Amino acid sequence: MSTSKIEWTEATWNPSVGCKKVSSGCANCYAETMARRLQAMGTPGYENGFEFRILPERIDAPRFVKKPTKYFVNSMSDLFHEKMPFEFLDKVFLTISETPHHTYQILTKRELRLAQYFAKRDVPSNVWLGVTVENQREKRRIDVLRSIDAPIRFLSVEPLLEDVGKLDLTNIHWVIVGGESGPGARPMKKEWAINVQSQCDEQGVAFFFKQWGAWGEDGVKRSKKANGRLLDEREWNEEPELQAA
Repeated sequence: MSTSKIEWTEATWNPSVGCKKVSSGCANCYAETMARRLQAMGTPGYENGFEFRILPERIDAPRFVKKPTKYFVNSMSDLFHEKMPFEFLDKVFLTISETPHHTYQILTKRELRLAQYFAKRDVPSNVWLGVTVENQREKRRIDVLRSIDAPIRFLSVEPLLEDVGKLDLTNIHWVIVGGESGPGARPMKKEWAINVQSQCDEQGVAFFFKQWGAWGEDGVKRSKKANGRLLDEREWNEEPELQAA
């Protein structure tokens, strides 16, 4: 586990690593690039680069952290990857359930496996469940997420690749928006992000603007840091209020 530079969390916990591309948001996957780098450095867990692998030795790591921490689970993989055994997922969620002082944010692009897993299991009260919605096609993931009884349901609209149009945010508590970073980044237009923010405001949903990424609000490509995190001259850092699903 490690502290995180991801703006909407505090630390990461990766009981599995590795993944494969399933939609257009995966094209420039930061985790794949990082995994190759860690493999070259000889970092344990990345001997096979970005191939999927469970890491049982990491399963109990949060138990040894006494300070309440907000964890992004599997920043280097997808917890609901096709090769993830449900028996191992049970162990992951046992650790989560038995560390109620922590909050666990789980984000997936595999909404059908998410629904399959929780069809006969309850979502722990300290879990936030989310799906990625990078374009109009992937809005279908929202309905699947909405069908799962979770304390907090959230959307990661990152990388925002096009105007996602009308969003039904019923029973969605939080929306994160961000542009893509890295050498092959695709630009995000200001009006696309404003469209999402406006709908969050209209429907009473917390909105978090993560970053512009490699392309600035003015359409100029530069460093992510230089582009900053302001949207329409405002820094949006809203977070959801914990409530019954």
